[in-house]
Amino acid sequence: MRILIVEDDIDIGQSLMRALKDAGYSVDWIRDGTQAREAVVGNAYSIVLLDLGLPGSDGIDVLSTARGRGCTTPVLIVTARDDIETRIRGLDIGADDYLLKPFNTSELLARIRAVLRRHAGSAVSVLGDETLGLNLDTRELSFKGHREVLSAREFSLMAALLERPGMILSRAQLEDRLYGWGEEVESNAVAVLIHGVRKKFGHDVIRNIRGFGWTIDVAARDEQPGSPSADGCESRE
Repeated sequence: MRILIVEDDIDIGQSLMRALKDAGYSVDWIRDGTQAREAVVGNAYSIVLLDLGLPGSDGIDVLSTARGRGCTTPVLIVTARDDIETRIRGLDIGADDYLLKPFNTSELLARIRAVLRRHAGSAVSVLGDETLGLNLDTRELSFKGHREVLSAREFSLMAALLERPGMILSRAQLEDRLYGWGEEVESNAVAVLIHGVRKKFGHDVIRNIRGFGWTIDVAARDEQPGSPSADGCESRE
């Protein structure tokens, strides 16, 4: 999963970067509100951590602009502004949650997980269902009764696919969700990750649509182990 930090304080920004990377997230960091307005709308983020007191453009303006342009990316406001009027305004114009500084890192991570599962329409920290489910707390993937803990990149891959079951994501779309700015990405990086997940859970856990990308096959996900494939012509890439 890829997260955008919008924070002008260097110490807080660096601390957030370390904590999120340690938790397995890919992270981008912007310190200017004007740049943030374009970054929030123009990139594929799982969630945005948004400070309010920013140079260039206030965080409220960043959020208002993003929502006005149809951006539905979850936004968690992280700020020292504790007056009730600002909190109400931030939530009313589209923030998904509001966390006051100073904060405990464990609480921040818990709030991120809570926002992500609400955005995915889940009441618990699991994306998917009993047949194919990804635990956001433990990075454990379960498929037809088999469970394993994924690497950070594998976790981000499966989260991107399970957030949009049935939707085909291209290599470029998956790279946008897995890697931050400045990270060197090998041309076969996504394919290697998919191979790693399939090695653990079998080929049917991720479906390839030749020439388009990869998806979680909603129909096949509901099949019982050992049942025939829903698509006998599926490419075996």
